[in-house]
Amino acid sequence: MVDTCAGEFEAKTPYFYSTVEPENDATPSDKKKVIVIGSGPNRIGQGVEFDYCCVHAVQSLHEMGYEAIMVNNNPETVSTDYDTSDRLYFEPITGEDVINIYENEKPLGVILQFGGQTPLNIVEELRKADVNILGTSPEAIHLAEDRKKFGKLLKKLGIRSPTWDTATNTQEAVKVADKIGYPVMVRPSFVLGGQGMAIVYDEQTLRKYAEDATRITADYPMLIDKFLEKATELEVDAVCDGEDVYISAIMQHIEHAGIHSGDSSCVTPPISIIEKHLETVKEYTKKIALGLKTLGLINIQYAISDNVVYIIEANPRASRTVPYVSKATGVPIAKVASKVIMGHKLKDLKEIKAAPPKNYAVKMPVFSSEKIQGHSPPLGPQMRSTGEVMGLDESFGKAYQKALMAVGANVPETGAILVNTEEKDREDIVEDLRQLNADGFKLVAVGDTGDFLLDKGLDVEKVAPPGRGRPDAVDKIINGEIDLILDVGVEDERVQTSAGRFNIPQITTIQAAKALTHAIKEGSGKQVNVKALQEYYGKR
Repeated sequence: MVDTCAGEFEAKTPYFYSTVEPENDATPSDKKKVIVIGSGPNRIGQGVEFDYCCVHAVQSLHEMGYEAIMVNNNPETVSTDYDTSDRLYFEPITGEDVINIYENEKPLGVILQFGGQTPLNIVEELRKADVNILGTSPEAIHLAEDRKKFGKLLKKLGIRSPTWDTATNTQEAVKVADKIGYPVMVRPSFVLGGQGMAIVYDEQTLRKYAEDATRITADYPMLIDKFLEKATELEVDAVCDGEDVYISAIMQHIEHAGIHSGDSSCVTPPISIIEKHLETVKEYTKKIALGLKTLGLINIQYAISDNVVYIIEANPRASRTVPYVSKATGVPIAKVASKVIMGHKLKDLKEIKAAPPKNYAVKMPVFSSEKIQGHSPPLGPQMRSTGEVMGLDESFGKAYQKALMAVGANVPETGAILVNTEEKDREDIVEDLRQLNADGFKLVAVGDTGDFLLDKGLDVEKVAPPGRGRPDAVDKIINGEIDLILDVGVEDERVQTSAGRFNIPQITTIQAAKALTHAIKEGSGKQVNVKALQEYYGKR
């Protein structure tokens, strides 16, 4: 036992760690108790968002009259604060450690779903040791992670998903990709934060990926999905009690599908999705949550391509969007899920019955790339962000503007924009650039992009690509003549390095450029109104 009162008086909130000794300071109480498993050490792709869920679970258990026991081993979290839970075990998230604590405390059960993927990785060990797992069953968790079993469930429910298959070696991977058709999304099994994921456009790149990938076996196959280009991605957080489903929020990703959800900016409620597709998403969410026999939280990701809604994946656990959704809607869904796990029914919970607030909430990722001089990584399926912020306002443009301010992006209200895009993206951006032009921005376009925009009748200054004439794009940046960079698909390292060196904001996707147009149009020259979070939904 670590005495949090240093012997001055009896500690009400001690915490414990294990040693290989015969003594045991952790004498269990005779109260009704529940163990909550945390997410372990923070790593990119998993961390503080799950800690938020664990803390809310503990608070909810207290409200229901249970003693809450926390198991986690990260000192940089609120869940391991000595006065958050009734009892804290500072232990790694392994099957052996959790089983030892379970046998010592003899609780009603263990809640795994609030700690992210790490606790779910030990679910089989706990099940074999007859640990009572509260909430969604281990079988349902495994069903959602097993692509073949989950695929059969989707077929039974009549829900479409992108064509996919698995491969255990390079030759199999090539055959699968030929059958599905390029481009494909490839990834190892059971990954965290999109680690090792890639979008592949040809056989040569696929062969290199498969040969470089490690641990691709029959037990750990490579997953290969048809990649839906230029699809709009949606994400849903919901709570299921086995009979009813509460959809907390539908989030629209501002970037196209293919960028990791942790790195993608998103907005709730959606801003450009037709009612028919929103109703389909709600219907599918209810079918999947009930089909998996979910008890507690579930996160589902969808993509809309060619007017068809596809499901990408479902995770019957807490997601990294829970804090964002809770603050955007005023409904603490981790607390709601905790009550459902402990036997309450959604129809009896008053906190989910209030009308949603009439505002937009924009989530935006924060990257630590400014710590590395001149480095600005492109967005993709592997997560690179280290945090996130939220902008809240009654209009989308202002909410987006607030989110940009929160990540430290100094978005100019006037000045010069350096534009450099791939040929396939140029048509999509013309009208937005025309709007920025009309708002007083000067357009400086690189090479072929400049020729294209001039042909479209825009007022553009054309400059040479880096290293192909003077002055080139980099010269313009160094000379202080550029205030914002729109670099979609080209990803020229010299431009990115110069932008990082001179702290010039960079927009790297068409969707972000469109959102920025909204922000400039609605927020330019206007005072930013600031309200406390409670003012948005305090009167509900």
